Amino acid sequence: MKSYQFRGYGKRLEAIEHPKPSPEGTEILVRVLACGACHSDLHLWEGEYDLGNERKLDARSGRDLPFTLGHEISAEVVGVGPDAQDTLIGKRFVVFPWIGCGTCNICDREAEHLCLRPRALGTFVDGGYSDHVLVPHPKYLFDFGNLKPELACTYACSGLTAYSAIKKATGHHGSHIVIIGAGGVGLSALMIAKAMTDYEVIVADIRQEARDAAEQAGANHTLDANDKNAHRLIKKISGGGACAVVDCVGSEISANLGMRSLAKSGILIIVGLFGGALQVSLPLLPLKDVTIRGSDLGSLSEMDELMELARAGRIDPIPIETRALDQAQQTLYDLAEGNLVGRVVLEP
Repeated sequence: MKSYQFRGYGKRLEAIEHPKPSPEGTEILVRVLACGACHSDLHLWEGEYDLGNERKLDARSGRDLPFTLGHEISAEVVGVGPDAQDTLIGKRFVVFPWIGCGTCNICDREAEHLCLRPRALGTFVDGGYSDHVLVPHPKYLFDFGNLKPELACTYACSGLTAYSAIKKATGHHGSHIVIIGAGGVGLSALMIAKAMTDYEVIVADIRQEARDAAEQAGANHTLDANDKNAHRLIKKISGGGACAVVDCVGSEISANLGMRSLAKSGILIIVGLFGGALQVSLPLLPLKDVTIRGSDLGSLSEMDELMELARAGRIDPIPIETRALDQAQQTLYDLAEGNLVGRVVLEP
């Protein structure tokens, strides 16, 4: 099998031929149909996250090199271990990649995606920048019905991350929700907010092409996140502030915009991992009764809920550009430049 791997952090991906694994026990061998390229792939390849104030979070531990990125995977089952049903062979699925150790109290409460000893595909275990992937159990396979594989794969991360964040935003009294960043996750959040809620959706992004994509996707309002009056515009549109802001960028600038855009009792949900530090005036937290929380990925049960919505056609598709798998390195460069709209999906 062929995989595109890096031998050192920040070093070019290399096409490496290696033996196809044989599934054991409950394991499933799948042939990759499509694999989305996520901004977190870039951080993992670089080996660090920006914590702000000239501090870095080292992300180089927990995986063996050479390593294969790629966690948004749609695939066809081509082999099963002796403890898995061979009726799965030939069927196509989205792979839930956020796999935990399976034995800790976090995994016991069905929150594998938050496990402290993760075995997540494409982040700690070899993933989908390859033509085949080994999946540990059939429970991580989700039917994607009549969806195209290149769209279906995006639900494993950008879709799931957006779904979990929008779920956290619902139930807050108000009429407007703000989504900062109209990349793959942000546009997914827009589509899911339209499907799940009655909120008017305001999308903020620094790029005109991204705002255009959000407007075409049905955003009620779009605005330039670099505008020094952006928070005032949001308060004017929403009649005093948004009840929820989902920050799909996660930079110091975007988080500050989110904080300044909230109504009383609003919630800022930070999803993106761009990096930086948030300076908060502490008296404003009780005086405005606001909540700041993070949202990391989504659970196995949330994946099930999301795929039910997707199969039913209730979620509009995000813009997708397909590329050959041998374009994986260039795609990482493009992610670093921030010049992609929607999702780039790699196909072996």
